[in-house]
Parts: sequence; structure tokens; C-alpha cells
Amino acid sequence: MLPQVTRRHVVAAVAGNALEFYDFTAYTFFAIQIGHAFFPSKSEFVSLMLSLGTFGAGFIGRPVGAIVIGALADRRGRRPAMVLSFALMGVGILALALTPAFATIGIAAPLIVIATRLVQGFALGGQVGSATAYLFEAAKPETRGVYATLQYASQGLAALLGGSVGLVLANVMSADDLGAFGWRIAFLLGAAVLPFGFVLQRNLPETLHAPEAAPGEGLREHLRVIVLGLFALGSSTIAVYTLYYLPTYAQSVLHMRAGIASASGMVFGACNLIFALLSGWLSDRLGRKPVTIWPRVALSLIVVPLFLWLGAHPDGAALLTVSAVVAALATLSSGANLVAIAESLPAHLRSGVLGTVYAFAIAGFGGSAQVIEAGLVHATGSALAPAWYLTGATAVGVVAMLLMPETAPVKQR
Repeated sequence: MLPQVTRRHVVAAVAGNALEFYDFTAYTFFAIQIGHAFFPSKSEFVSLMLSLGTFGAGFIGRPVGAIVIGALADRRGRRPAMVLSFALMGVGILALALTPAFATIGIAAPLIVIATRLVQGFALGGQVGSATAYLFEAAKPETRGVYATLQYASQGLAALLGGSVGLVLANVMSADDLGAFGWRIAFLLGAAVLPFGFVLQRNLPETLHAPEAAPGEGLREHLRVIVLGLFALGSSTIAVYTLYYLPTYAQSVLHMRAGIASASGMVFGACNLIFALLSGWLSDRLGRKPVTIWPRVALSLIVVPLFLWLGAHPDGAALLTVSAVVAALATLSSGANLVAIAESLPAHLRSGVLGTVYAFAIAGFGGSAQVIEAGLVHATGSALAPAWYLTGATAVGVVAMLLMPETAPVKQR
């Protein structure tokens, strides 16, 4: 029997994921300023790479959190797992916003920042699987796509808000003030929603009831889906974090103003919000595989020409267009892909396995994407390096998606 899930419950279920992507959006927009605050260096490149590396450090804790909190969600319920994740996330975002700079407390500053990223990574590792499983189980079979992709839609809304905050701060504050304390304002605004989200999550109805396990059914029976899901989601996360790298890329490689660069995040957020819901809706009607495969094929063919055009015309219109096209195609595919993986797993494994696969995909592919792409640009001297890297990752994802089973109820009928 489906629980009575209201709009308020849906908001609570996706609150943790939204806070995650608001935080990530803010971090990537202010990666240069954060680098100056906590990793001062005579080399701008070294400072930026240390900042991006610390951003990536948060992904190390994700697999551990997915396993630990995912096991809690599969045994005790989705609600306690989401509440724990949200509380830890709040600790991380507040600590980052309030940690004094290197100039004030020395080496303790970067160590604290790295620790906060690890705590956030642990929390978020358990958040995605638990919340996606909750939304999936709260929906009727014919609407699972729309419900589950609310996770991605919440990411888009958070990125849109984060981009708006970044754009406003970059345009109303001087460069010195932005570096000194302006970036902290963005994180403190995100932390303001913590009490409301915590109260909402504590009152969620539970969706985990009797396990659906067959006798002796374990991970081995689902190994194919796990491996293919890892590569499919890895491809998706590289596309997402390439988009998160774009504001930094626009400033450090194309030498564009911070305000214009921040606007690209707003475009990404808006596209993610719209096309995530469209992805779920289409996959409920056409099946999961067509919606996962064809947008990826298009993305693999168009990303290099887009970056060529951006390099030849490094202005706001080109940057926003590239952000919109890549975000639309990547999100249209990614939403249905997440639903397909959740749909392939039984309830007693769903949260833990889905969260772990997602966490390893993020940690292994997404978390390293910005560092790899920035490093490739520096090593090769080519502004096209991120585009080629994304093209290769997208091709691998297409192959994985082709081999995934079709799970949509509309196809099973």
C-alpha cells in the first residue's frame, strides 16, 4: 500500500539533495576566492587546483556514506537515513562558511575545510539512495519516472538559486570584498534552510515495509545492473561537473568576468529543473532506454563544436548557449537512467545499492572531472580539452545504456 505522500513530504525528501547542489554550485562559483582564502600561493594555478582538489575530496566520503547510511535505510527505513544525512550536511556547510582564512589560523584552515568536505561527502553518499528510493516507492508504477526525477529537478532548482546568489554577489561587491567575505554569504544563505528541512524530514511517512527479496537474492543477481549503472552514471556525472566547471573555465581560461560566468550556472539550473521532469515524464510513456540513449548520442556529437564556437566567441551569449544545450541533453538522459537503476533493484537492496553505485560514479568520475579538465587545459594548452574528455565519457555512457535492461512498466505491458 502506498503511503499518503503530500507535496510537503516531497519537498522534505528532496531538501537534502537540493542543499547539496546549492552548496556545490556555490563552491564552484567561488572556487577561485576559496582558493585564495584557504590555499594561498604565488601561483594562481596552484591555488585553484588546491581549491578544486578540496572540492573533489568531498567525494571520497561518498561511497562510505552510501554503504553505511544506505544499509540503515534498507533495514530501518528511508526516513531515519534521510534525517541523519541532512543533519550531517548542515554541519558541513556551516563549518565551511565559518572557518577563518589561512591568514588568520594558518594550516588549521585548509585542514578544517577538507574535513568539512569529507563529512558532507559521507552525508550525501547516503542521501541520494535514500531519497530516490523514498520517492520511487511513494509513486504509482506509471508515475515512478516523474517522482524519482524530482531528485534531479531539485538539483536544478538549487543550482538556479545558487547561480542567482553568485551573480548578485559578483555584481554588487568589489573583487576584494567578494574574496574576503562575500563568498561566505552564499553558504550562510544556504544554511538558513537547515531548520525547516530538518523539521519536515522528521515527519515523513515511511515507504519501506515488507522486503521484496526472493530467497537467497543478493548482490550477485544484480551485478550486471550495478556495473552498467556505474558507467552510465559516471558518464552523466562527468557532464554535470563539466557544467559546474564552466564558471571557473570561463574566468581562468577564457578570461571572462565573474558575473557572466556565474550566469552560466543559472542557465544550467533552469535547464536541469525543466529537463529532469521532462525526462521522467517521457520515460514513463516511452520507456527508460530511448530517453537515456538518444540525448547522449546527440551530446557526444555536438560538444566539441560547441566548445570551438565558445573559444572563438568568448562572450556571455555563447557561454550561456553552451551551458543550456549541454545541460538540456545531459539532464534529459540522466533522469531516466537513475529511474532505470532504481527500478531494477528490490526494496531490500534499493537504497544501499543505488546510493553506492551513484557514490562511486560521483567519486570516481564526477569528483575528479574538474581537476582533470583543468589539468588537461594546463598540460595541453588547449581550451578544447574539457570537450574531448566529455565526448569520450559520453560515448562510454551510451554503450552502458544500450546494455541496460528496459524496466518501464509501459514496456512490460
